[in-house]
Amino acid sequence: AAGAEFLAHLKPYVWRRNLDFAAIRDIHSIKRQIHAHKGHKAIAVGGHNIKLGRGGIREIEFFAQTQQLIWGGRMPELRIPDTCGALAALARAGRIGEEVADTLIEAYSFLRAVEHRLQMMEDRQTQTLPPEGPALEEFARFSGFETAAELGAALVRQLRGVERIYAELFEEQPDLSGPGNLVFTGTEADPETVKTLERLAFSDGAAVSAAIRAWHHGRYRATRSTRARELLTELMPRLLQTLARTGYPDSAFARFDSFLANLPAGVPLFSMIGANPGLLDLIAEILGGAPRLAQQLSRKPQLLDAVLAPGFGQTPPRAPELAAELQGVLDQADDYQEVLDCSRRWLNDRTFQVGVAILRHLLDVDAAGRALSDLADVALNAVHPHVLRNFAELHGSLPGPGLAVVALGKLGGREMTVTSDLDLVFLYEGAEAEILSSGPKPLSTGHYQARLSQRLINAYTAQTQEGRLYEVDMRLRPSGNAGPIAVSMEGFLRYQESEAWTWEHMALTRGRVIVAEPEFRSRIERAIRRILTRPRDAEKLAADVGSMRRRMVAHNKPATIWDVKQIPGGLVDVEFVAQYLMLLHAARRPEVLHTNTAKALRALARHGLLSPEHARTLVEAGRLWRALQGYLRLTTGGGFDEAQAPEPLRESLARVGEAVDFPELTKKLGETARRVRGIFEEIVLAAAPIPRPANHLKGPEEDPK
Repeated sequence: AAGAEFLAHLKPYVWRRNLDFAAIRDIHSIKRQIHAHKGHKAIAVGGHNIKLGRGGIREIEFFAQTQQLIWGGRMPELRIPDTCGALAALARAGRIGEEVADTLIEAYSFLRAVEHRLQMMEDRQTQTLPPEGPALEEFARFSGFETAAELGAALVRQLRGVERIYAELFEEQPDLSGPGNLVFTGTEADPETVKTLERLAFSDGAAVSAAIRAWHHGRYRATRSTRARELLTELMPRLLQTLARTGYPDSAFARFDSFLANLPAGVPLFSMIGANPGLLDLIAEILGGAPRLAQQLSRKPQLLDAVLAPGFGQTPPRAPELAAELQGVLDQADDYQEVLDCSRRWLNDRTFQVGVAILRHLLDVDAAGRALSDLADVALNAVHPHVLRNFAELHGSLPGPGLAVVALGKLGGREMTVTSDLDLVFLYEGAEAEILSSGPKPLSTGHYQARLSQRLINAYTAQTQEGRLYEVDMRLRPSGNAGPIAVSMEGFLRYQESEAWTWEHMALTRGRVIVAEPEFRSRIERAIRRILTRPRDAEKLAADVGSMRRRMVAHNKPATIWDVKQIPGGLVDVEFVAQYLMLLHAARRPEVLHTNTAKALRALARHGLLSPEHARTLVEAGRLWRALQGYLRLTTGGGFDEAQAPEPLRESLARVGEAVDFPELTKKLGETARRVRGIFEEIVLAAAPIPRPANHLKGPEEDPK
């Protein structure tokens, strides 16, 4: 037990959370010191040390251990103590090729057998073969070979195989030759270096040279260590050529300079790039077209770990596979705090994967929305039982189905973006008959569920060393910010049936149960459906929706056409038309209810409640607005200034908007907004020509988003 506890304490030091490619240099440095101290720099037979020499046992062990140290923090299945088992596991995980594993395992078995025979003959611990001559001949026969030459041939074949594989990992130094002179020493710019930089299409080679010299003088935290500067020197030719290939080398270099300035440490990232040169292309792509993502990457360069994980460039898995993956990660957590850290690290990696896929136009807006919503569903469900167990240690549990989590907004409609927060409602049963929980510090039902809800929100939003899972918005709960944080099912129904405003029922059209026991989930879904299928006063409904829209415009005046959510004819108008028509017709046609706006519009058209032309216009417009909104939130954080936008971003936006070029896109936005606004006025405003009084809505401090 003491030994197990000791190993558990060592685990975070041995198995690092982030990929540690610096281990490659560390371990090879040890091997070079062995050679310097002990000799054995060349493969031989007579007098060769089969453990410490070239191609020997130590090289096989170092190869396996290096890969285990790099990947084992994220892949627990690689934490295997025996060398051959570790090599097999690395091959199964796709970290090394099967042929590499087979070669090394065969060599390891052969060399260990030779080692055993040496020690049997010498009756002592040794790994050095006898010198050429009778002693070597005698040892060859003892090892099952006819002659020393036969033994030598078999031995050299194994040693050469190991040496080749080891050298591919450790000893291939980067090619420091580049497109010309690249000298960044001293205090003055090297004239030939300036010419080289300008040949690469940097407009001011002297300025670029000065900036790089400043890096080498330790201007930034990331380049203050000697080792970091050595690694950066090795990367420099490839880095400059990669930035030049973006087509906008000056802006790409300026962003790399900012990226470097924010980088907390240089050695881990530079080592990773040195071992995986293709990462430079991705970094340059992000620097050139996604300033916000570049800032995020400079603060958390370990996000690049995800790029090297199997399947990064593929479509993200669906929810069941993601759930199994996250569960495997959380199974390795030793305590509640580690659960919070591990869940955040997993979510950051997977969200970064989706973000890069959006940036590279590999996922359309609908696929991206589903993928990001799956991630949120999985993360909330995975963390939930851990929060419950942690809470129960002090306050025990209550009988019944427990607490349910209901999503509204973008998560409810499965239309998440990379920056979406979560609009949540917490529901429970059992408030009518107050009882006490079973723990050391019992709480009554209402207090218990309120405290548990707050604990869940903290689990989602708390800033740990790995960041947070999500921001959470609770303003859409009954009574808004003035209402209880968790609501009983009975109280929720009473409120929705007698007190809720029209906009709250509009929000409820996107209600989707995320976490709940199956039977409770079904009852919540039936209750939401019952609320939404109530008969409505058509004129009052239209007046409330129109008044709500006018109030939103008054409080959130869109500055430019790029505020695609709030502009007249923008995303809000598309959503309001769908929500208005669902509430208007659901009493007779409940099948039109869908949490997803596009599906709702198609269902309304299918049942003759919306013309096919209008439905097609609204669906296409909604898709355009969401695509642009999602891309801008990924790349710039949401705001967009045409005059300041880098050309790669303008080109990408045109591609996202399915336009020939950027001017064509801006024209398309205007035309789309006019068509959508016309439909909104025709369907909603025309049904209530006289605006309703403002008191049909809550005050500004309680406006829905």
